[in-house]
Amino acid sequence: MAHSLNPLGGAAAPETATLNRPALDSDEVWNARVDLAACFRFAARLGMQEGICNHFSAVLPGYDDLFLVNPYGLAFEEISASDLLVCDFNGNVVAGEGTPEATAFFIHARMHLNVPRARAAFHTHMPYATALTMVEGEPLVFAGQTALKFYGRTVVDRDYNGLALDATEGDRIAGAVGDADIVFMKHHGVMVLGRTVAEAWDDLYYLERACQVQCIALSTGRPIIPVSHEIAAAAARQMREGDAESGRLHLESVKRILDQQEPAYCR
Repeated sequence: MAHSLNPLGGAAAPETATLNRPALDSDEVWNARVDLAACFRFAARLGMQEGICNHFSAVLPGYDDLFLVNPYGLAFEEISASDLLVCDFNGNVVAGEGTPEATAFFIHARMHLNVPRARAAFHTHMPYATALTMVEGEPLVFAGQTALKFYGRTVVDRDYNGLALDATEGDRIAGAVGDADIVFMKHHGVMVLGRTVAEAWDDLYYLERACQVQCIALSTGRPIIPVSHEIAAAAARQMREGDAESGRLHLESVKRILDQQEPAYCR
């Protein structure tokens, strides 16, 4: 399922482009690596990975033209901060060993380029959310409190077009986003976009929980009763007011657990 990437042939960003921007080995960049690595490790614990095929990325602090992404061939549970690659939008690896998986590059590079507010982009085939992309109707029913976190923030990309192995498909996926933070990719998986790694992690976690509870409710065979639009919108506003801080604290808790149990994530 996974594919290796051949760079597109564009020139890598010259070293002079880093003037007045953080060095690639700065504390700020290292902290971004640690945050992203923590998300990989904990996502693996929660069953959100699928072999070596899924990918998280984050725009490099201080840069708009470079991003961190996992290298091809490593499972989420193997990834440490130093394993992450720094890539440009031409497919050149600016720092790190290895290459990104081809669909990781074409989805994430084009997403960060075309949707600049997406400073972090997490793509998974996590089972409950993916299951809901395979059925008729809207994937997420706003019937549970956790689901209301996403009220007014989702979109469905209904045009599954096979593997994203070129920039055209990456651009098509990015073009489907609109104002959404959560993209249900029909017959495929989900993409979660965030202003920070922490916010993307928080949304990814609670999205799968909301989808899991919905699947359990559907399994009873009884009708699901949505929350009224007025209450759903009000609850969503309440949740969004605290999302940034809640997400930050959530990721900090993840890192504390990993510090105790899997300290190699931050090497």
